[in-house]
Amino acid sequence: MKNTPSQVKILSIDIGGSHIKATILNRKGELKMDYDKVVTPAPASPENVIKAIKSLVKDFPAYDKVSVGFPGYVKNGVIKTAPNLDTKLWAGVDFSKKLGEALGKPTQVVNDADMQGLGVVSGKGLEMVVTLGTGFGTALLMDGHLLPHLELAHHPIKNGSITYDKYIGEKALEKEGREKWNKRMQKVFKVLKTVFNYDTLYIGGGNSDKLTFKLDKNMKIVTNADGIKGGSRLWVTDEESTTKRAISTPTK
Repeated sequence: MKNTPSQVKILSIDIGGSHIKATILNRKGELKMDYDKVVTPAPASPENVIKAIKSLVKDFPAYDKVSVGFPGYVKNGVIKTAPNLDTKLWAGVDFSKKLGEALGKPTQVVNDADMQGLGVVSGKGLEMVVTLGTGFGTALLMDGHLLPHLELAHHPIKNGSITYDKYIGEKALEKEGREKWNKRMQKVFKVLKTVFNYDTLYIGGGNSDKLTFKLDKNMKIVTNADGIKGGSRLWVTDEESTTKRAISTPTK
């Protein structure tokens, strides 16, 4: 018997530079189980990542569709860049198709910050999402609709060559220490506020809890659990769609 739309279960996966996380959602974005995770394999090739995902979800409850947040530039399910996983291994890979075939379910792949954005925004005005993890992820949404993805992480912020990734990413935090990293984050937030004039800024990622200064009233820290809920928003009906989709339906 076919599930009605309200009964559809979605496997939502967040691929990060250090861990791969996953959970099962309903159409409302409610978690049907606590999210679980495994260490991101090294080397993080498409084959190794798929193997890790299959191992992670092998004992999960049944699901009907798959949503994936990927740390790089994704166009129609095809990976263009993967700076924290090794772009040489990923460039040109139709990951939506590959993972869909491996799991046997319709699959969508989008940038990880974009998926997190869909999970946390209120849908009112210009909202920006940043993720502080291995690198620096960003997403922009207007009234709940995803705007074209910008790889702001690779834009220089210092000396014409030091990018956001290098300036405030995981390696910078480890090298410079928390105090200096927080000063850099204050500078970055000042730039974002001036450039984007957002209504609300959401801050996610594993290093968001290391911020020590007071945030503006329109800045909010969100959790990984909040962000992974965006996986359900990728499977709304065409009439309700807020993002272009890259769907891979497995061949029989």
